[in-house]
Amino acid sequence: MSKLFSPVMIGNLALSNRIVISPMCQYSAEHGEAADWHLIHLGHLALSGAGLLFIEATAVAAEGRISAGDLGLWSDQTEAALARVIKSVHQYSSIPFAIQLAHAGRKASTQAPWEGGKSVSPQQGGWQTVAPSALSFNADDPLPLALDDAALQRVKNDFVLAAQRAHRLGIGVIELHAAHGYLLHEFLSPLSNDRHDDYGGTLENRMRFPLEVFEAIRAAVPKEMPVGVRISATDWVPGGWDIEQSIVFAKELQCRGCAFIDVSSGGLSPLQQIPVEPGYQVPFAERIRRETGLTTIAVGLITEPEQAETIISTGQADMVALARGMLYDPRWPWHAAAKLGAQVDAPRQYWRSQPHGLKALFKQD
Repeated sequence: MSKLFSPVMIGNLALSNRIVISPMCQYSAEHGEAADWHLIHLGHLALSGAGLLFIEATAVAAEGRISAGDLGLWSDQTEAALARVIKSVHQYSSIPFAIQLAHAGRKASTQAPWEGGKSVSPQQGGWQTVAPSALSFNADDPLPLALDDAALQRVKNDFVLAAQRAHRLGIGVIELHAAHGYLLHEFLSPLSNDRHDDYGGTLENRMRFPLEVFEAIRAAVPKEMPVGVRISATDWVPGGWDIEQSIVFAKELQCRGCAFIDVSSGGLSPLQQIPVEPGYQVPFAERIRRETGLTTIAVGLITEPEQAETIISTGQADMVALARGMLYDPRWPWHAAAKLGAQVDAPRQYWRSQPHGLKALFKQD
């Protein structure tokens, strides 16, 4: 019996297997609104057989977008556009949707990756970025504006309103983005947080605003709706955020009702030195799971079914999330089920596609 294809609970939500499709930015929204590309993109991933599908990092405010093409959920218009996509996809797939709510902080206002990904100043058509401190990501980026108390409250409210919109849309899971060098991660790391008030300095202070945002979201949606957090377990820079601090943060989140931790790393500093290899981030997820008991999602160069099976069966994580590998092979769960002797959900229109000798691959009602 494959452990990868065994059911799992994420909070109160039952998933049919432990394969998660990570949030992957598409840089293809129009004024924050989901477009036909999102219908195609999410539609074909919804037929993959995975247990959970994350919508891409979704900005809670226009200023929180990484690029002008980022998806958003800050207005009635952005909510209606995403509702259209979700309704269309769920006509043909029952896969649960999750959403990653995000604010890019000082890494906002950039070009799309295929345009170079460089910072775009207000004079070039971008916008003023904000951050915990007036410290830029790259030395030649425009300086972000340090958030004052009123601005912090506004950002917190933006997260709350977006979470409430997500609930109205019927999305099953919310993930708070506190990784990859974006706003909440910027508060956590001493490399980007140089504040001298209650939100800077000590670890307790640096955690304060991300924890306040989590608490506000948790209180704003029904208790049955799982709310989790994606973190960067380490900055991969000496003197920065690291796994020891991540464990403390995870325990504080756990006390506040966090349903899961999605464990990534890096993204805060261009000085990072990452030893990239298959499963290079899995040990972080394993340690957080062991020391907190939190449900964990492992990510990062997980590409082979046998590799994913080992991660789950040995207790390194409760779920595995794939990103680029799923774009390259949108039927990865089908192929994994075939290799591991498991079954997977597939639309009845595709049942005839099973190769000879795999007649029990698809679950049929």
